[in-house]
Amino acid sequence: MPATPVPQALILAGGQATRMRPYTDDAPKAMVPVAGAPIVGYQLVWLAQHGITSVTISGGYKHEMISDYVGDGARFGLKDVRYAIEPEPLGRGGGLKFAARHLPEPDAPFYVLNGDVISSFSLTDFADYHEENHGAVTVALSPYRSNWGVADLVDGNRIRGFRQSPELPYWINAGIYVFTPDVVPMLPDQGDHEDSTFPELARDGRLVGYRLSGYWRGIDTVKDVIEASREIRTTGGLLPPELHTTSPEN
Repeated sequence: MPATPVPQALILAGGQATRMRPYTDDAPKAMVPVAGAPIVGYQLVWLAQHGITSVTISGGYKHEMISDYVGDGARFGLKDVRYAIEPEPLGRGGGLKFAARHLPEPDAPFYVLNGDVISSFSLTDFADYHEENHGAVTVALSPYRSNWGVADLVDGNRIRGFRQSPELPYWINAGIYVFTPDVVPMLPDQGDHEDSTFPELARDGRLVGYRLSGYWRGIDTVKDVIEASREIRTTGGLLPPELHTTSPEN
């Protein structure tokens, strides 16, 4: 039996992202263009395609740029977009707790996305898995890809070749979650939920991992922007021109 639909989502878009300068000198990280469209544009289109009707965006640094671009969400296929603007930097956990109070259905489960990820896996399967495994939070996990070329060794020290950025046998937090509402009071008022709330849930056996299949890319550096833009252009994942803020070739 399919899971009860998760109709709402929350995007954490309050960070300044100093490692992505010069892109973030004058814009929040969520507005960094990838193949012509901001990261948040890809997220909103993806959420709408999977039946999410309401999105709450947690904003801080230069949040006006996000609201000017997103508006009421109608052109992305959404019925309702809300903005939770932090009065001061609260960290990811604090920002999440603050924004969760603005959700239209505070007693229902919700997706959470970090504001720097682009993905295309099935959110329906994700929600089904969350319900089947009875976790408080289900964390999407992506295969770990090395940033470096890895030497292929034979006979102990002879190099047969190099594999550029291979996938390694580890899984990393993809920055996409399903939350049950009872977790919200456990979140810190300031700080990072991965340092406090998640370890507590893990100790209690209430933190579940979901190995995603499909496209995923974290946008954390200038190199990530360049590589993600190339991937999206070559796979036909460009957003419609009306959602672009720059040329898709940039």
